[in-house]
Amino acid sequence: MHILKEIWDFFQNQILGMKWLNELTGSLLTWLGLDASNRWVGSLQFFVYDVIKITVLLCVLIFLVSYVQSYFPPERSRKILGRFRGVGANIIAALLGTVTPFCSCSSIPLFIGFTSAGLPLGVTFSFLISSPMVDLGSLVLLMSIFGPKIAIAYVVVGLMIAVAGGTLIEKLHMEKHVESFILTAGSVDIESPDLTMKDRVEYAKEQMFSTFKKVFPYVLIGVGIGAIIHNWIPEEWVATALGSKNPLGVIIATLLGVPMYADIFGTIPIAEALLAKGAQLGVILSFMMAVTTLSLPSMIMLRKAVKPKLLVLFVAICTVGIVVVGYVFNFVQNFIM
Repeated sequence: MHILKEIWDFFQNQILGMKWLNELTGSLLTWLGLDASNRWVGSLQFFVYDVIKITVLLCVLIFLVSYVQSYFPPERSRKILGRFRGVGANIIAALLGTVTPFCSCSSIPLFIGFTSAGLPLGVTFSFLISSPMVDLGSLVLLMSIFGPKIAIAYVVVGLMIAVAGGTLIEKLHMEKHVESFILTAGSVDIESPDLTMKDRVEYAKEQMFSTFKKVFPYVLIGVGIGAIIHNWIPEEWVATALGSKNPLGVIIATLLGVPMYADIFGTIPIAEALLAKGAQLGVILSFMMAVTTLSLPSMIMLRKAVKPKLLVLFVAICTVGIVVVGYVFNFVQNFIM
């Protein structure tokens, strides 16, 4: 058992976390004559290390997720979802959301397509909540920072919010609050051609390059913010605003996350820096969920498809779910861990 733990620790720290890369970056900067104790040099080390680490993991994960996604094109996903009813359909929709694009804005066109195709509204909202909040790539990246227990817990609660939110919207019969052009659009029933393994690899490569180009600017921004937090923001500031002594930390983090626009890869370096500064776990996860699920640009796009009452309900459900999750994780961290 001890040997297995050592193997897992090595995998988490050196393969996923790439601690060797951080040490190599520090040694390189020292070799160049820079003082490692200087804040600017520390920020540079954090920036270079995190950009390289996330870039490598990002490309590998996008390729693997896109390869899996090649088995679930929109038409096949629609047919799979159409076979289920009730909460089971919401669960399947939330699970399918884990193999779709990485940001909330890119998920909305699929949401519109599924709704136009006649799928139950609650089912399509379960997909819409799950897709940006939870994906296979985020599971691996979260494991590299928080460990497997927290990473799996994040994915599970994200899926629970997606299923609960979609189910509630379904029970409230909000179909009349979808814009009429969505409901009357219909769909074209086209079978996706069978792809060979070579075709799927080419598709995964194209998706990797395409998604990376879209995501990388947000990674740079996220790592830049993380570097500032890590080396320039005093720990007592973070502890005061987001630590255990502030009962409003979760709410503050959620409200701060809403105006931002990034996918989970852009939020992870910020989360990593906040964790190092003493922010509570629930606060960090609430911030990540708010950024990925409730970004202002995605809400503007979604307003084109749904009427204000349904949009407000969607935001309220997600916000309440995110805040509850944050406080639950804080409780677990304070009293159980």
